Amino acid sequence: MASENKTRQNDGDVGAFLGSVENEQRRADGFAVLQLMQEVTGDEPRMWGDAIVGFGSVHYRYASGREGDMPVVGFSPRKQNLTLYLAFDYDGFDELSRRLGKHKLSKACLYLNKLSDVDLTVLREMVRRSAEHSLSRPQP
Repeated sequence: MASENKTRQNDGDVGAFLGSVENEQRRADGFAVLQLMQEVTGDEPRMWGDAIVGFGSVHYRYASGREGDMPVVGFSPRKQNLTLYLAFDYDGFDELSRRLGKHKLSKACLYLNKLSDVDLTVLREMVRRSAEHSLSRPQP
């Protein structure tokens, strides 16, 4: 039996969540990414779990049978970094990544110390392409 995804969309208050971020720089960057993602996606922000701000929703199903819903794009202003949840498997990602500025990557996360470390025009393009790519995938 597949386990239920713990990180689900909910009715949490996005503004209150971001306003509660202790680090002033991370809080300001969180509100800036909120605006950027909302402008790019045209979607209203929603809380996913207790610490992720997401935009839109897509359904996924892995070969293992595990399935669920996740935001099309999202972010979390964590203590150690600003974490963006994006798709990286679209044409042109590597070139955009090289132009972005100071960042780290994992399988599905883009980690930034602060927004001033990156080119916001490139970041906006990464968010746009990630959202388009995620929405273009066949839904299970």
